[in-house]
Amino acid sequence: MKEDLLHYVWRMQRFSRTSLATTSNQAIEILQPGTYNTHSGPDFLNARIRIGDTLWAGNVEMHLKASDWFLHNHQADDAYNNVILHVVLEEDQPVPRGNGELIPCLEMKKRIPKKLAAHYLRLLHEASWIPCQAQLPEVHELTRNLWLGRLAAERLEHKAQALGQELKNNNENWEESFYQSLARSFGAKTNAEPMALLTHNTPLLLLAKHRSRLFQMEALLFGQSGLLQAAFEEEYPQSLQREYAFLQKKYRLTPLPAHSWKFMRLRPANFPTIRIAQLAALYYRSSNLFSKAMAAHDIRELENLFELKLSNYWWAHYAFDKASAWKPKALGKSTIHLIIINTIAPFLFLYGQRKGDPRFQEKALDLLEKLQPESNAIISRWRELGMPADSAFHTQALLQLKNEYCDHKRCLECAIGNAILQ
Repeated sequence: MKEDLLHYVWRMQRFSRTSLATTSNQAIEILQPGTYNTHSGPDFLNARIRIGDTLWAGNVEMHLKASDWFLHNHQADDAYNNVILHVVLEEDQPVPRGNGELIPCLEMKKRIPKKLAAHYLRLLHEASWIPCQAQLPEVHELTRNLWLGRLAAERLEHKAQALGQELKNNNENWEESFYQSLARSFGAKTNAEPMALLTHNTPLLLLAKHRSRLFQMEALLFGQSGLLQAAFEEEYPQSLQREYAFLQKKYRLTPLPAHSWKFMRLRPANFPTIRIAQLAALYYRSSNLFSKAMAAHDIRELENLFELKLSNYWWAHYAFDKASAWKPKALGKSTIHLIIINTIAPFLFLYGQRKGDPRFQEKALDLLEKLQPESNAIISRWRELGMPADSAFHTQALLQLKNEYCDHKRCLECAIGNAILQ
């Protein structure tokens, strides 16, 4: 058994409360079990419990064995001085406070319903794609939909939290942070990290100094990417090399290693060379992209913001020195929609949080509801299990469910898992 089950039965009060008493036979009355603490410190905060004739207000700590208190070194942590009840599966030894007084202990090994424990253990050891795969059809559709709505917002909150850290690292510069996050989206999963490193290595202010010439912007970005470190036969990459050599000396620039980038198993339209050229074209065409994205009224305006035209060389190439059929390499609508999902919506959510304006957060959720569902292996598998998605709002929720709950078997924190256990 895991300690998580103790947390669950206490939080939901799903245990036998007949003749509830401490191991020293003092009657227990739970008036308020406390608030579940997801940070460091005791497991439940601000509980109100009557023990014997005394009403206590304080915290509750839980362990499988009482001796785990010492294993976790709580006796040396002042955060545990206000523990009013020690809830354990088994009391293998009493636990004293610093003054020698014993902490009241509630033993749970005979109070947890056997059926509940069996269901939990079955979920915990299930080897299917998701732990509740066999029981999922039994869960009411309303329960699923309400939980997915919460998960979509949770996923946005998590993304906004990560962006908030980037914003802090950039001294609250929204445009710079947006530029870095946008580049990460351009790189998709395969080249997200090198694209982010490229923008950290090539600040927006430096790029803006050369906005009047797309050629110079390409020279900067391709040079900084390390992809110009080769012996080329064609004139255009050779001219980019010469231009970058001048700019590198002028600004004392250091390029990324060329091996940072991945081309294998990518469609040519997703090659990092194309994505870098598109990023250069985007910032050549438009400045203040963050402000414009925040001000856009609908998806169509956002799509227009990302309409771009690459330099002539890229119409006939996907990579340097490798000619291809003549074809425009504009951003596809599906790629733009992924940028909205992964960059614009989280920035709207974060901006609303920082400005105390919930309209931006509502706008972020509204964008997701109006976008077509994403298409990937995880979403396809959910569809097979009877959980289809009709918008990006639902696909984001399903990704959050699989990646953050199912994969980590957090069934006790999941509304679907709770419904099955009940």
